[in-house]
Amino acid sequence: MNDRLRLILLSFLMLFVELTMIRWTGSRVVYLSYFSNFVLLGSFLGIGLGFLRAERARNLFPFAPMALAALVAFIVAFPVDIRLGGGDLLFFGGLDTSGPPRELVLTVIFLVVAAAMMFVGEGVARVFVTFEPLEAYKLDLLGSVLGIVAFSLLSFLRVPPIGWGIVVAALLVLLCMPRIGWAQIVPLVVLLGLLGAESLDANASWSPYYKITVKEEPALHNALMVYVNSVPHQVHQRADAAPGQLVYELARPASLANVLVIGAGGGNDVSVALQHGARHVDAVEIDPRLYDLGKSRHPDHPYQDPKVDAHIDDGRAFLERTSKKYDLILLALPDSITLVSGQSSLRLESYLFTKEALASARDHLEPGGVFAMYNYYREVWLADRFANTLTEVYGKPPCELSRGDASNRLAFFAASNDSTALTCDAPWQASVDKVPPPATDDHPFPYLRTRSLPTLYLGAIALMLLFSVIAVRSVGGPLRPMTSYIDLFFMGAAFLLIETKNVVQFALLFGTTWFVNAIVFAGVLLSVLVAVAVSRRVTFRRPARLYLLLLASLVVAWFVPQHSLLALDAAPRFFAAVAIAFFPIFVANLVFTQRFKDTASSVTAFGANLLGAMVGGLIEYSALIIGYRMLLVVAGALYALAFLFGRRHLHDHTASPAGASAGAIS
Repeated sequence: MNDRLRLILLSFLMLFVELTMIRWTGSRVVYLSYFSNFVLLGSFLGIGLGFLRAERARNLFPFAPMALAALVAFIVAFPVDIRLGGGDLLFFGGLDTSGPPRELVLTVIFLVVAAAMMFVGEGVARVFVTFEPLEAYKLDLLGSVLGIVAFSLLSFLRVPPIGWGIVVAALLVLLCMPRIGWAQIVPLVVLLGLLGAESLDANASWSPYYKITVKEEPALHNALMVYVNSVPHQVHQRADAAPGQLVYELARPASLANVLVIGAGGGNDVSVALQHGARHVDAVEIDPRLYDLGKSRHPDHPYQDPKVDAHIDDGRAFLERTSKKYDLILLALPDSITLVSGQSSLRLESYLFTKEALASARDHLEPGGVFAMYNYYREVWLADRFANTLTEVYGKPPCELSRGDASNRLAFFAASNDSTALTCDAPWQASVDKVPPPATDDHPFPYLRTRSLPTLYLGAIALMLLFSVIAVRSVGGPLRPMTSYIDLFFMGAAFLLIETKNVVQFALLFGTTWFVNAIVFAGVLLSVLVAVAVSRRVTFRRPARLYLLLLASLVVAWFVPQHSLLALDAAPRFFAAVAIAFFPIFVANLVFTQRFKDTASSVTAFGANLLGAMVGGLIEYSALIIGYRMLLVVAGALYALAFLFGRRHLHDHTASPAGASAGAIS
């Protein structure tokens, strides 16, 4: 195998393993469904350590099968269950769990992931260093793009973990040849055995978001209980027994010609709407497998009714795309057990609960139409937040109907511009002294009570930083060689923030679906590839000017309001979003590649950049306080630090580097 193909395959393996770890660990460790970015950060640390080790004599890559098998065995043997209590940060799901301190659990998993990825990352780095820096970077990016494509394809096909394991094992066997032995074969057999055992569960299946398990519950008259990532999530009930019946005690629209159910799930609320005489129902559900289960196993078979049109889509994206008006719009228990990606704190349903989203729903109501929402709220302040948001949107308090106690409160809210469309015996009144303000599109964290970093985050971040410094010093060796690339460290941190901002922006504009997420990451890598191609052919005589261009692109992104893009039709919205999002990425990588191609040690430089990305991932949590728009300012400040620490490298270039076939730009 030639070195070019080997580097592409190694980079494919590295990204594929990273993505599958984020997906699989969240299905086994409840808490990682909400903090999958901790796995991403562990991956960055591990890959960075692998690059820092690349020039040492002992090659750790042949032990990568052992490391990955150990990681899988650790997660299987110690499925950490965490008590998810109330307070200022909420996690949905009826859980009765316990375990060690959350900060410690997250840190241990962070370190275990980092250890496993270090072995894989070192394999990439040892081939990376044999190429001219930009050629190595290009091949690494090609492998990464292929890794995203493969992972997305397997997600689309809903392949279980054994499929992911076969891909990883086949690549490791190929890359360890011809020196493969029992030290590689036995761990791979263990890895495939563990993943295979999980995949053989007849009651389990995989969607692009979750591991989904079903079970008939005798206590609920053999109703079908649906678990996602081992958390009770839905129960298929006949219309007469479904809690959504209470919606129609509040909502009395003059007509039910058109009903929209967002978060349709297995079909309970669709069935209830049909029972109440709805002549047409648009049922929006983001997860295709949950819809399939409802279609095939719901006792009322609502999805088989010709009056129902099902849409596998993000609810907010559906609202923004449709021009249809509805007599009733219902947010039916829309709570997810996962994040949009492994790179942000955004949950799948976060953009459904912002003030802008509820205003958009209001604008899609027919005259006399009603908007309603309900859920089991375990904190009264959360119910008050949503009711207060409706008050601001409609100019008057919504009607409220509640069942249960404060610890597990089933609350219904209904609002309309026409008071005759509501049966309002009890308008909402605040239950807490200080009602939290509405979540917004820039700060889409409805489950976070105040703009703050919860102690969980602070403790985990502190531990991760501490252990990261120890790991870099003990594994990577002296820190002094990296000080020459401190500017690349800041670039890595800044770039991660820009990338995260783009992920959440596209989630708002086009939906929080796995497909949109995959498109964004592929687009980021392709933008970087274009920047590499330009830098291989062009040397900028005054590279400092690239920083000015980068700053200008960030300023433009800052001043273009997101709601202005939402007002555009789909095609112009897409092209405007691509230009605003990906031009800063392109310029940022021109800055990076112009610097990177002259580095004396490409692996040390790239390792410093990856460690910077890990720190950038930690800084991303500041969005919980400042919002996502302000991340552009933080990224700009980090690029300013990169400029200050790297200005000695911004000398005038009078010739292209050896082997390049291009002129220079002033």
